[in-house]
Amino acid sequence: MAAGRVLVYGGKGALGSAVVSLFKSKSYWVGSIDLAPNEDADVNIVVKPADASTDQEHDVTSRVGDALGEEKVDAILCVAGGWAGGNAASKELVKSADNMWKQSVLSSVIATALATRFLKNGGLLTLPGAQPALEPTPGMIGYGIAKAAVHHLVKSLGAANSGMPPDSAAIGILPITLDTPMNRKWMSQADFSTWTALDYVADLFAKWTVGQERPSSGSLVQLITKDSKTELVVTN
Repeated sequence: MAAGRVLVYGGKGALGSAVVSLFKSKSYWVGSIDLAPNEDADVNIVVKPADASTDQEHDVTSRVGDALGEEKVDAILCVAGGWAGGNAASKELVKSADNMWKQSVLSSVIATALATRFLKNGGLLTLPGAQPALEPTPGMIGYGIAKAAVHHLVKSLGAANSGMPPDSAAIGILPITLDTPMNRKWMSQADFSTWTALDYVADLFAKWTVGQERPSSGSLVQLITKDSKTELVVTN
């Protein structure tokens, strides 16, 4: 018997792979939703990014329904996203903003739609915000727009009449920089002791899934790392 069931949206990325691995080690059934399959997951739903938003949502929802049958999940953990720089004068402004919207906002909205259908009462939905987007982001406008939208979505889901399952919690995680192989490649001179470990985030999700130290629904949780130790700053 599985200890529980979770869906990881973005389950093939660096953070998503860490989350899938941790929950599998705890004997959970894990479904991964991403552009490519994660070999460790029990079920893979491969997203077709060229599809229109509504077609993408319909395809993902249909295949999640087929995978789960009558079952529901304890958590939907959305860690999909990306990063793009560029100020208002950038020739890539519209393109980068569109890409960031699709990668962060569309994935979060589809994860929310899945939660209204497949998340248990009292379950957990996490969405990927970003601590820098709490302030102006002039050097990465598309990224900031998208992450600020995710923050608004989290707050809306925590409000009355949001449509979320009873007693469930929608929580946004707001890291500054995650300690991923790609970030280390492109920012090799950075202070890694201020980067948040992937295993820390995965463990946080595991605790929240079982209700341990879980913030209230609608919370934005900043991950502030210093000297390789992470502090949570929770705002509602």
